[in-house]
Amino acid sequence: MAAKSKTKVFIVDDDSCILDAVCLHLEKAGHQCQCFSNAKQCLKQISPKTCKLLITDVKMPDKDGIQLMIEVKKNIPWLPVLLMTSFGDVPMAVKAVKAGAVDFIEKPFDWDDFIKLVQSAIDQTEFSNSHDSILTKTEMTVLRLILNSQTSKQIANSLHRSVRTVEVHRSHIMHKLKVDNIVDLVKKVATLGLDKTA
Repeated sequence: MAAKSKTKVFIVDDDSCILDAVCLHLEKAGHQCQCFSNAKQCLKQISPKTCKLLITDVKMPDKDGIQLMIEVKKNIPWLPVLLMTSFGDVPMAVKAVKAGAVDFIEKPFDWDDFIKLVQSAIDQTEFSNSHDSILTKTEMTVLRLILNSQTSKQIANSLHRSVRTVEVHRSHIMHKLKVDNIVDLVKKVATLGLDKTA
């Protein structure tokens, strides 16, 4: 299934044959790839603008894929990470999914399944980013204060705004994130990774 527009995918593996094969199949599916043989190279270039999906091998010298994922997510918490793993690394990959990876795929790959998994990860992040982008800077500030358990009055005092203005912002945030109570708001924010960017 080809992507609607070229999605920038970073691929990290110390095996050049795997890198070439993954890149070839992703480009055929309409994605734009950038390949790295180690985590250090990837970390130098990765940013929200340069990468929309990170695919990394689990076992690599120096810094493994899980360490890379953790480091990347400190700066880009919403970035989906897909792990490539050999059969023996599956328990490690399961732990990585619990730590924030979108999913993992075992080598050798079934390429149709691989492309479906990639597209699913991209669709997920596009959903997340659409929410992120529709919140204004002020709404993100108000959201951060809400997550810090501040009342509308406290937020109004912090921002030198009226309580009524803060209530309007709260209403817009709830509407945009499609929630109607504070518990669901906290859950939605955590799911989208906005708690780390707010």
